[in-house]
Amino acid sequence: MENRNEPFIQKTEIIYVGDPMCSWCWGISPSLIQLRDHYSKKIAYRIVVGGLRPGGDDPWNDEMKKVLKHHWEEVNKRSNQPFGYDLFDRETFNYDTEPACRAVIAARSFVKHQEMEFFDAIQRKFYVESQNPSEILFYVSICDQFNINFEAFRLRFESEEIKKETIEEFNINRQWGVTAYPAVLLHHNDHLYSIARGFSTFEDMKNRVEKGLVQVE
Repeated sequence: MENRNEPFIQKTEIIYVGDPMCSWCWGISPSLIQLRDHYSKKIAYRIVVGGLRPGGDDPWNDEMKKVLKHHWEEVNKRSNQPFGYDLFDRETFNYDTEPACRAVIAARSFVKHQEMEFFDAIQRKFYVESQNPSEILFYVSICDQFNINFEAFRLRFESEEIKKETIEEFNINRQWGVTAYPAVLLHHNDHLYSIARGFSTFEDMKNRVEKGLVQVE
Protein backbone atom coordinates (compact mmCIF):
# COMPACT_ATOMS: atom_id res chain seq x y z
CA MET A 1 0.00 0.00 0.00
CA GLU A 2 1.27 3.49 -0.84
CA ASN A 3 2.51 5.69 1.98
CA ARG A 4 1.33 9.11 0.83
CA ASN A 5 3.39 10.83 3.54
CA GLU A 6 6.67 9.77 1.95
CA PRO A 7 8.21 12.43 -0.34
CA PHE A 8 8.67 9.85 -3.10
CA ILE A 9 6.70 6.68 -3.67
CA GLN A 10 8.16 5.03 -6.73
CA LYS A 11 11.48 5.00 -8.56
CA THR A 12 9.97 6.85 -11.52
CA GLU A 13 6.91 9.06 -11.25
CA ILE A 14 5.41 12.22 -12.65
CA ILE A 15 4.30 14.46 -9.79
CA TYR A 16 1.77 17.21 -10.32
CA VAL A 17 1.89 19.86 -7.60
CA GLY A 18 -1.26 21.90 -7.91
CA ASP A 19 -4.14 23.58 -6.13
CA PRO A 20 -7.76 23.32 -7.29
CA MET A 21 -8.20 27.06 -6.70
CA CYS A 22 -5.15 28.04 -8.78
CA SER A 23 -6.36 29.42 -12.10
CA TRP A 24 -3.31 28.31 -14.09
CA CYS A 25 -3.84 24.82 -12.65
CA TRP A 26 -7.30 24.92 -14.22
CA GLY A 27 -5.73 26.08 -17.47
CA ILE A 28 -3.22 23.23 -17.60
CA SER A 29 -5.65 20.51 -16.47
CA PRO A 30 -6.53 19.02 -19.91
CA SER A 31 -2.85 18.81 -20.85
CA LEU A 32 -2.02 17.10 -17.55
CA ILE A 33 -4.71 14.48 -18.07
CA GLN A 34 -3.30 13.90 -21.53
CA LEU A 35 0.22 13.59 -20.08
CA ARG A 36 -0.95 11.11 -17.44
CA ASP A 37 -2.75 9.00 -20.04
CA HIS A 38 0.18 9.09 -22.46
CA TYR A 39 2.49 7.57 -19.85
CA SER A 40 -0.10 5.44 -18.05
CA LYS A 41 1.63 2.15 -18.95
CA LYS A 42 5.13 3.45 -18.33
CA ILE A 43 5.30 6.05 -15.57
CA ALA A 44 3.25 6.47 -12.38
CA TYR A 45 1.40 9.76 -11.96
CA ARG A 46 0.31 11.37 -8.73
CA ILE A 47 -0.89 14.64 -7.27
CA VAL A 48 0.61 16.56 -4.37
CA VAL A 49 -1.67 19.39 -3.27
CA GLY A 50 0.04 22.77 -3.21
CA GLY A 51 -1.68 25.06 -0.75
CA LEU A 52 -1.87 28.29 -2.73
CA ARG A 53 -3.72 30.32 -0.09
CA PRO A 54 -4.32 28.12 2.97
CA GLY A 55 -6.52 30.02 5.37
CA GLY A 56 -7.18 32.77 2.85
CA ASP A 57 -8.20 35.96 4.70
CA ASP A 58 -7.23 38.27 1.81
CA PRO A 59 -9.53 41.31 1.67
CA TRP A 60 -12.45 40.63 -0.67
CA ASN A 61 -12.51 44.06 -2.24
CA ASP A 62 -12.56 45.61 -5.71
CA GLU A 63 -8.79 45.40 -6.04
CA MET A 64 -8.73 41.68 -5.21
CA LYS A 65 -11.56 41.01 -7.66
CA LYS A 66 -9.80 43.02 -10.37
CA VAL A 67 -6.56 41.06 -9.95
CA LEU A 68 -8.33 37.70 -9.97
CA LYS A 69 -10.46 38.55 -12.98
CA HIS A 70 -7.39 39.66 -14.91
CA HIS A 71 -5.64 36.35 -14.14
CA TRP A 72 -8.70 34.36 -15.14
CA GLU A 73 -9.03 36.22 -18.43
CA GLU A 74 -5.35 35.53 -19.16
CA VAL A 75 -5.80 31.82 -18.44
CA ASN A 76 -8.90 31.70 -20.63
CA LYS A 77 -7.08 33.44 -23.47
CA ARG A 78 -4.09 31.08 -23.37
CA SER A 79 -5.78 27.78 -22.54
CA ASN A 80 -9.38 28.20 -23.79
CA GLN A 81 -10.59 26.81 -20.48
CA PRO A 82 -14.05 28.23 -19.59
CA PHE A 83 -14.65 30.65 -16.72
CA GLY A 84 -17.71 32.09 -15.07
CA TYR A 85 -17.49 35.39 -13.24
CA ASP A 86 -20.48 35.29 -10.88
CA LEU A 87 -18.07 34.85 -7.97
CA PHE A 88 -17.21 38.53 -8.24
CA ASP A 89 -20.82 39.47 -7.50
CA ARG A 90 -20.49 38.06 -3.98
CA GLU A 91 -20.22 40.64 -1.24
CA THR A 92 -18.03 38.34 0.84
CA PHE A 93 -15.75 35.45 -0.04
CA ASN A 94 -12.71 33.96 1.68
CA TYR A 95 -10.26 32.68 -0.95
CA ASP A 96 -9.14 29.82 1.30
CA THR A 97 -7.68 27.01 -0.81
CA GLU A 98 -7.09 24.52 2.02
CA PRO A 99 -10.57 22.91 1.92
CA ALA A 100 -10.37 22.20 -1.83
CA CYS A 101 -6.93 20.65 -1.40
CA ARG A 102 -8.17 18.63 1.57
CA ALA A 103 -11.09 17.36 -0.51
CA VAL A 104 -8.67 15.89 -3.05
CA ILE A 105 -6.87 13.99 -0.31
CA ALA A 106 -10.15 12.91 1.32
CA ALA A 107 -11.34 11.46 -2.00
CA ARG A 108 -8.19 9.49 -2.83
CA SER A 109 -9.27 6.22 -1.31
CA PHE A 110 -12.58 6.46 -3.17
CA VAL A 111 -11.53 7.63 -6.63
CA LYS A 112 -8.11 5.92 -6.92
CA HIS A 113 -6.97 6.30 -10.57
CA GLN A 114 -9.56 9.06 -11.16
CA GLU A 115 -7.98 11.46 -8.70
CA MET A 116 -7.09 13.89 -11.47
CA GLU A 117 -10.69 13.87 -12.69
CA PHE A 118 -11.93 14.57 -9.16
CA PHE A 119 -9.45 17.46 -8.91
CA ASP A 120 -10.69 18.71 -12.27
CA ALA A 121 -14.33 18.49 -11.14
CA ILE A 122 -13.60 20.75 -8.16
CA GLN A 123 -11.95 23.25 -10.49
CA ARG A 124 -14.86 23.24 -12.92
CA LYS A 125 -17.45 23.79 -10.20
CA PHE A 126 -15.43 26.67 -8.79
CA TYR A 127 -14.20 28.38 -11.94
CA VAL A 128 -17.19 27.83 -14.21
CA GLU A 129 -20.09 27.61 -11.74
CA SER A 130 -18.67 30.06 -9.16
CA GLN A 131 -19.48 27.77 -6.23
CA ASN A 132 -17.56 27.81 -2.92
CA PRO A 133 -15.26 24.79 -2.23
CA SER A 134 -15.09 25.73 1.46
CA GLU A 135 -18.71 24.67 1.90
CA ILE A 136 -19.21 20.95 2.47
CA LEU A 137 -22.34 20.82 0.31
CA PHE A 138 -20.20 21.91 -2.65
CA TYR A 139 -19.03 18.29 -2.85
CA VAL A 140 -22.43 16.57 -2.97
CA SER A 141 -22.77 16.65 -6.77
CA ILE A 142 -19.09 15.77 -7.25
CA CYS A 143 -19.43 12.75 -4.97
CA ASP A 144 -22.50 11.71 -6.98
CA GLN A 145 -20.47 12.07 -10.17
CA PHE A 146 -17.85 9.63 -8.86
CA ASN A 147 -20.28 7.30 -7.05
CA ILE A 148 -18.85 8.24 -3.65
CA ASN A 149 -21.03 7.98 -0.57
CA PHE A 150 -21.23 11.60 0.52
CA GLU A 151 -21.38 10.88 4.25
CA ALA A 152 -18.29 8.67 4.00
CA PHE A 153 -16.53 11.49 2.16
CA ARG A 154 -17.68 14.04 4.73
CA LEU A 155 -16.23 11.98 7.58
CA ARG A 156 -12.84 11.85 5.89
CA PHE A 157 -12.95 15.50 4.80
CA GLU A 158 -13.66 16.67 8.35
CA SER A 159 -11.24 14.28 10.08
CA GLU A 160 -8.09 15.45 11.84
CA GLU A 161 -6.15 12.76 9.97
CA ILE A 162 -6.95 14.27 6.56
CA LYS A 163 -6.35 17.81 7.80
CA LYS A 164 -2.92 16.73 9.01
CA GLU A 165 -2.13 14.94 5.74
CA THR A 166 -3.08 18.06 3.81
CA ILE A 167 -0.62 20.20 5.77
CA GLU A 168 2.06 17.55 5.28
CA GLU A 169 1.64 17.75 1.52
CA PHE A 170 1.89 21.53 1.65
CA ASN A 171 5.16 21.14 3.54
CA ILE A 172 6.53 18.46 1.20
CA ASN A 173 6.18 20.54 -1.95
CA ARG A 174 7.71 23.54 -0.23
CA GLN A 175 10.67 21.39 0.75
CA TRP A 176 11.08 20.61 -2.95
CA GLY A 177 11.38 24.34 -3.61
CA VAL A 178 7.99 24.71 -5.29
CA THR A 179 6.93 28.33 -4.92
CA ALA A 180 4.22 28.64 -7.58
CA TYR A 181 1.57 26.45 -9.17
CA PRO A 182 1.17 24.46 -11.26
CA ALA A 183 4.47 22.65 -10.99
CA VAL A 184 5.08 19.34 -12.74
CA LEU A 185 8.05 17.25 -11.66
CA LEU A 186 9.68 14.06 -12.80
CA HIS A 187 11.17 11.93 -10.04
CA HIS A 188 13.55 9.35 -11.49
CA ASN A 189 16.46 7.47 -9.91
CA ASP A 190 16.49 9.78 -6.86
CA HIS A 191 16.59 12.92 -9.01
CA LEU A 192 13.88 15.55 -9.26
CA TYR A 193 13.55 17.18 -12.66
CA SER A 194 11.29 20.13 -13.51
CA ILE A 195 8.78 19.39 -16.28
CA ALA A 196 6.73 22.57 -16.00
CA ARG A 197 6.60 25.69 -13.87
CA GLY A 198 3.37 27.45 -14.64
CA PHE A 199 1.27 26.86 -17.73
CA SER A 200 2.58 24.39 -20.32
CA THR A 201 1.25 22.29 -23.17
CA PHE A 202 1.12 18.51 -23.39
CA GLU A 203 3.80 18.43 -26.09
CA ASP A 204 6.20 20.63 -24.12
CA MET A 205 5.74 18.54 -20.98
CA LYS A 206 6.14 15.28 -22.90
CA ASN A 207 9.39 16.51 -24.44
CA ARG A 208 10.72 17.49 -21.03
CA VAL A 209 9.79 14.11 -19.56
CA GLU A 210 11.69 12.36 -22.34
CA LYS A 211 14.73 14.60 -21.83
CA GLY A 212 14.51 14.09 -18.07
CA LEU A 213 14.47 10.32 -18.37
CA VAL A 214 17.70 10.47 -20.37
CA GLN A 215 19.33 13.28 -18.39
CA VAL A 216 19.10 11.64 -14.98
CA GLU A 217 20.12 8.12 -15.99
